Amino acid sequence: MNENLFTPFTTPTLLGLPAVMPIILFPTLLFPTSKHLISNRLIIIQQNLIQLILKQMMTIHNTKGQTWSLMLMSLIIFIATTNLLGLLPHSFTPTTQLSMNLAMAIPLWAGTVITGLRFKTKNSLAHFLPQGTPTPLIPMLVIIETISLFIQPVALAVRLTANITAGHLLMHLIGSATLALLTASLLATSLTLVLLVLLTILEMAVALIQAYVFTLLVSLYLHDNT
Repeated sequence: MNENLFTPFTTPTLLGLPAVMPIILFPTLLFPTSKHLISNRLIIIQQNLIQLILKQMMTIHNTKGQTWSLMLMSLIIFIATTNLLGLLPHSFTPTTQLSMNLAMAIPLWAGTVITGLRFKTKNSLAHFLPQGTPTPLIPMLVIIETISLFIQPVALAVRLTANITAGHLLMHLIGSATLALLTASLLATSLTLVLLVLLTILEMAVALIQAYVFTLLVSLYLHDNT
C-alpha cells in the first residue's frame, strides 16, 4: 500500500511525461468489434446493453434531442469503463480529477444551453423568471436562477469527483487496516477482508451508477432546452 493516502490520485508519468492521455484512451480498446455477419455472445450482450440504455435515456427526447444519442452513449461508456478500470490495483482513475470532470461537464452543459437559446429562445429565457413572480422579487429571482444555471456543470463535476474519490479513499483505508491487523488478529483480519470485498463490490456498482447519473443529468439539461 502507498504511504501517502492521496498518492493514487496523483497524475502518473511515463518517462517524465504525463500518462493521462494513454490511460483515457485505453478503455476504447476493451470493446470488441466484429467484422463477421454473425456476432459472438460478448458483442451481442454489449449491443443489447447499449440499446437498452439508449432506449431508456432517449424516450423523453424529441427529434432534436435524439441527435445527441451517440454523444450521450459514448459519454456513459467512457465514464463507466474509466471508473471500473480505476478499481484495479496500481491503476489511476482520471475521473477523480476535478479538472477532467469539469472539462467534460462544461462543454456538454454549454452545448445544451446554446441549443436552447438557438431553437427555444423564449422558453429558455422564461426559466429565469417563473410565471406569476411578484414585481419586487423579479431582480432577486433572475440573479438566483442565473447562479443556479451556472452551478449546474460544477455540480456535475463535483458530484462525480466526490463519489469516486470517497470510495477510493475508503478502500485504501480498509486495505491498510487489513494489512496492519494481519499480524495482530486473524479474526479481525478476516472481518476487515470481508468488508473490503463487499466495499469493492459496492464501488463497482457506484462506478456504474455515477456514470449513469452524470449522463442522465446531461440528458435532462438537454431535454429542458430542446
